[in-house]
Amino acid sequence: MSIELEGKVWMTLDGQQLGGPDRVALLASIAEHGSITQAAKAVKMSYKAAWDAIDAMNNLAGEPLVERLAGGKGGGGTRLTPRGAQLVRNFRQIEAAHRRFVEELSRQSHALADDFLLLKAMNMKISARNQFAGTVSAVRRGAVNDEIVLDIVGGQQIVAIITHDSTESLGLKPGAEAFALIKASSIIVAVEGGGRLSARNQLQGTVERVQAGAVNSEVVIALPGGGVIAATVTRESEEALALAPGVPATALFKASSVILGIPGL
Repeated sequence: MSIELEGKVWMTLDGQQLGGPDRVALLASIAEHGSITQAAKAVKMSYKAAWDAIDAMNNLAGEPLVERLAGGKGGGGTRLTPRGAQLVRNFRQIEAAHRRFVEELSRQSHALADDFLLLKAMNMKISARNQFAGTVSAVRRGAVNDEIVLDIVGGQQIVAIITHDSTESLGLKPGAEAFALIKASSIIVAVEGGGRLSARNQLQGTVERVQAGAVNSEVVIALPGGGVIAATVTRESEEALALAPGVPATALFKASSVILGIPGL
């Protein structure tokens, strides 16, 4: 997702809107044409709307910004007062500074987009203990279901098995942003010497902490790159595996235990 930033400058006096780009463009057009009629046409504004805007600006400014010229050989006309001309110049300078500011923020839009999606994900209320954001690196079609490979932080991968319909409805394809949800109860914890297991997902790390409960314990494994994954194991398993901070461990879970989703706006 790419975010493009835009913005306009508006002037206010005591909470009342003096004007923005449209009204300043009208003033500049009056200075150029010397006629309300021609100025209004140039900025695509009706004659009445132009005069309404001028009256409002004159009243709010506390002094005339636009004044009529007496009729004569040239038939009279309209011009900006020195205060009106100064206002146009100052607004143009402020507008240019504002435009540079917005352009600088827009150049950083990729970071803003990432943070926006992160905040959206953080605001989700779900029961799954483990949430991983990543990028789809492969979609392998099967006879009934698809295998989706998600690259996550630290260079590891999560594999999920979902239906064809789910792949299509989520728009999953290589390069797409997605997140994986895994319940802590779906995770098996293994330590060195635990033998070979058939679980498709095996995330290796180090035990960060163990929170003992009356029956079960929560084991949090720190993964490379700063991620963590939590598992719920019995107190008996915790003791048998001698799980403690610093112990190398692997979190194993089936591809069918993974729920995939995509960031929503």
